[in-house]
Amino acid sequence: MRVDINLASHPYEDARQFFLRWGGGLVALGILTLVLVYSAVAGWVTARKDRDLIRQRQDQIAARDQEKGQAEALLSLPQNRSTRDRSQFLNDAFRRKAFSWTRVFEDLEQVMPPRLHVVSIQPSMAADNQLEIKLMVAGDSRERAEELVRKMEGSQHFQQTHINQESAQGGQTPGDAVLFDISALYVPETGSAKKQQGAQ
Repeated sequence: MRVDINLASHPYEDARQFFLRWGGGLVALGILTLVLVYSAVAGWVTARKDRDLIRQRQDQIAARDQEKGQAEALLSLPQNRSTRDRSQFLNDAFRRKAFSWTRVFEDLEQVMPPRLHVVSIQPSMAADNQLEIKLMVAGDSRERAEELVRKMEGSQHFQQTHINQESAQGGQTPGDAVLFDISALYVPETGSAKKQQGAQ
């Protein structure tokens, strides 16, 4: 059988190379699509697990808040007020007993810059039952007080440190040109931390 092909009207095409080239591209595109679909499904599953975990934690917090409310309501009853007041008094006493003047001065000594010294220190309980200390320090420049604040923030024993007030000394003490009122939350060293340091 004879087949006549007119190359002018039917130019020669290498169909095998065409299918190999575009077929390979389609296969690569299909693989990429499968990878993206897998990533999307895996992300959705992970997000669902995270949502479930968040919901569990929220339920636990709500249950704890309910227990706390019930306990506070029980302690607020007239027959239990004396127990509540005694408990608050003892808790405050324990917190005050945990405050060590020696330890505070040792911690301050580690962060105190030169030409700056403590004039007075006053511990108190903050609204959230955290131990707060108010320092009155004197020095020759504001930069020293700012350095102290930075070092206290970098320490593990002081938090939320800031300068409340600044005033000129007026030459009352030689070398003390400025007086600073600084407040910070104090985090005492726990017994476990002391044991770890002693083991080292």
